[in-house]
Amino acid sequence: MDWHAWHGAYDSPQSPLVNQLRTVQQRVAIALDDLPPGRVRVLSVCAGQGRDLLGALEDHPRRHDVTARLVELDPRNAARAREDASVLGLDGIEAVVGDAALTDHYTDLAPAQLVLLCGLFGNITDEDIERTVSYGSRLCATGGTLIWTRNRKAPDRFPWICGLLEDRGFTRVWLNDPAAQQGVGVHRFTGSPEPLGPGERMFTFVGYDALS
Repeated sequence: MDWHAWHGAYDSPQSPLVNQLRTVQQRVAIALDDLPPGRVRVLSVCAGQGRDLLGALEDHPRRHDVTARLVELDPRNAARAREDASVLGLDGIEAVVGDAALTDHYTDLAPAQLVLLCGLFGNITDEDIERTVSYGSRLCATGGTLIWTRNRKAPDRFPWICGLLEDRGFTRVWLNDPAAQQGVGVHRFTGSPEPLGPGERMFTFVGYDALS
């Protein structure tokens, strides 16, 4: 799979991914609105070109409060994220090229007030979804927001993922219409974050094409 070319779908008005992207951007903006004044730490896992976060920050009044790390394996996607952040004057955005599954990329910013797991759960096994959710309590600060996505094709794993999160200290804030092909979920962490240690692997990225 060429994940750089894959992002071209976001430029096609007919793609269901366009609506998903807009929805995630709206929820990121709302999450920022709800946070108290001060610096905001953001982590984006498998960030791609960072369009979800960067699009939300473009005109947001708290755009300069954000310190974010976007972790992406494809160097072309990371370069695009850096370029777009630079054009927008967002000096607090860092795009790192690396395996987003490794905790080493997040330890110095975790726990964060906003965590994005967008485009991940449809590309890993159910076992690794469970494992990744278990790391949510280490990535998210108390009161932090987790925004995540998963397609709703059969078998629909969306309700199951909601249950996993809610069994691990997350409270459901908002879900998009179940009829939408691309699901978006927002959960808030109400527990106390556990330490995030280095050298751990949260998942293995398989790819939806291989999983199907």
